[in-house]
Amino acid sequence: MSKSTPPVPEERLRDADRSQATILNAARDEFSEHGLGGARMDRIAERAGLNKRLIYYYFEDKERLFQAVLEQTYHHIREEEHKLNLVHLKPEVALRRLVEFTWQYYLDHPEFLTLLNSANLHKARHLAQSDRARELNSPLVLMLQDIIERGQADGSFRGGIDPVQLYVSIAGLAYFYLSNNHTLSAIFGRDLMAPKALNERLSHMCDVILGYVLRG
Repeated sequence: MSKSTPPVPEERLRDADRSQATILNAARDEFSEHGLGGARMDRIAERAGLNKRLIYYYFEDKERLFQAVLEQTYHHIREEEHKLNLVHLKPEVALRRLVEFTWQYYLDHPEFLTLLNSANLHKARHLAQSDRARELNSPLVLMLQDIIERGQADGSFRGGIDPVQLYVSIAGLAYFYLSNNHTLSAIFGRDLMAPKALNERLSHMCDVILGYVLRG
């Protein structure tokens, strides 16, 4: 019998990429369900269907793996935002589209919110140590700056708008509502996740953000 031909480097690289992607997806689910403190490498390996030693080979330890998951999480949302092509829309339309996208993304990806909660519990030290996380988020600020400057140039936006503060407001309006919906629903005696309530919230968010930036 002839010996099988060993895989070429490109095939090994593809296998490594697939393994790492599988590990990251499994780790994302584990961290979002149990947080950094409660997550277990054994369960991540089981979810991924891979040997635990392979996880340590690629990511060294749980802390590094959590950082990689956060980087992947930011990469995905920034990638989806880029697909909106906001630079080709009128400033008011672009900003409304960003608010709508952020709201819908948070609804579609509840793991994003829980991962951020976990990261904040640990004072965001994993993101602070990540140059990649900062690089991933820089284009967002530049994109918002472009929208603001175009709106100011055509006279539709007022002056003195900080793109970082503006995005924090957009994200905060969506994040607080969704991450606290259980307590808010209990306190006010309303189902804040009912379709009508969700539509009302999005409309309110757009009114608040556009009311802030548009000239009176």
